[in-house]
Amino acid sequence: MIDLRPVAHPIGKILIVLGAGMTLPMALDWWDGNPNWTIFLQCSLLTMVAGLLTMVATGGEERSLTIQQAFLVTSGLWAVLPIFGALPFILGQPEASLTDAYFEAMSGVTTTGTTAFPALDDLPRGVHLWRGILHWSGGLGIVVVAMVFLPVMKIGGMQFFRSEGFDTLGKILPRAGQIAAEMTRLYLFLTAACIVTYLLLGMTGFDAVMHAFSTVSTGGFSNYDASFGRYLGAPEWAASVFMILASIPFIRMVQAMRGNFVPFWRDVQIRAYLRWIFYACAIIVVYRLLYVQQDARPAEVIRETVFNTISTFSGTGFSSTDITQWGHLPFAILIVCGLIGGCTGSTGCSVKVFRYLVLFEAVRVQVRRMHSPHRIYALRYEGRPLDKDVVDSVMAFFTLFMLSFGLLIVGLSLTGLHPKTALTAAWTAIANVGPAWGPEVSENGSIADFPLAAKWMMIFGMFLGRLELISVLVLFLPRFWQR
Repeated sequence: MIDLRPVAHPIGKILIVLGAGMTLPMALDWWDGNPNWTIFLQCSLLTMVAGLLTMVATGGEERSLTIQQAFLVTSGLWAVLPIFGALPFILGQPEASLTDAYFEAMSGVTTTGTTAFPALDDLPRGVHLWRGILHWSGGLGIVVVAMVFLPVMKIGGMQFFRSEGFDTLGKILPRAGQIAAEMTRLYLFLTAACIVTYLLLGMTGFDAVMHAFSTVSTGGFSNYDASFGRYLGAPEWAASVFMILASIPFIRMVQAMRGNFVPFWRDVQIRAYLRWIFYACAIIVVYRLLYVQQDARPAEVIRETVFNTISTFSGTGFSSTDITQWGHLPFAILIVCGLIGGCTGSTGCSVKVFRYLVLFEAVRVQVRRMHSPHRIYALRYEGRPLDKDVVDSVMAFFTLFMLSFGLLIVGLSLTGLHPKTALTAAWTAIANVGPAWGPEVSENGSIADFPLAAKWMMIFGMFLGRLELISVLVLFLPRFWQR
């Protein structure tokens, strides 16, 4: 039997931090004179007590985690935290059902950005701040997990970056805790820079904080039903820059901040990511100007296209306009962009650029081997050989991702959703992108009118996609639980 004490102990510690975080929206609602602050106080105390009891009950000498326990910690965190994160939504405004509240909290910590609340404009500022905190903490959490846990657990080819995370920084960051601390400092710096930028561009203080939390975490929650549509123009350009920064490897930015820019410029992922964004934007802009909006101002079309394409590519999910009016080709391109996602070691979501590059390299080598079967062709990435287990892990991830995506579409369709709704809902859940489209989706993008079964399918899809599928699915194998 697996010893669960080393698993529950860190979860208890993080619950205490989560409960302490509830005091911020509590203070804001108290300042606004909204009685909802008492709900946050109650939920804060309840969460901290639960965390403290868990930590005390599982205390003892420090133990290093086994691989099995690492899988359980990773999945356990993203399953348990939304339970307590949902409490303020149930007990206070908007007095949501258990399903809607858990959906909202799961969407927050997985940085998906799909909302279950049909009216955002009328909610207290404390509720919005709590949604933003869930986003922000989820984004930071996934960066740490991607750098510390996934390479060790060999998830989806991430073992290729095992030396990247622990050896590249050398003696500067010799331990996982120090890597996490360095990632946290960078995350805080990006958040602060984003807040200041939004303030300088005309956002109110609260709006700047909310949208910065969502931008840096590539989450997409907004405190307005119109999403980012309240701030057109220069804020869209600024958001585009920060969404790109948040979806490239954090390790590269750490190295750049320490004066070593060479790895940043040479990173194949970053170059491919920026190149693909440019291609997608160029095609959509040309299509819109030639076939859809011939009379539109090119500068406006370019701004809208760049912002919404980067938002989809990075998995942020902000929207500043109705992209369904752009035509079928742009819509299809954006769906593909969402299925690609950002880079590994970032807050970005979906399959990730690295895995596509490995897939393309494997296909290229296989084609060359078919042409010249007696020659030896080595698979390489950034000049380094790709081990067979890395390639196999990437292929397994692709297979599972597409299979899960297809099954989720079928499952959502069986609940009675329109085919377009089922497709985009499955896409936004498994890829953690955010927006969905279809007759059942409300004007603000809410899935409040979805059947209960559809909501729980999307919850599982968000959970599965955020944790790279295999780290969750492995828990269902009986062999996993055997010593």
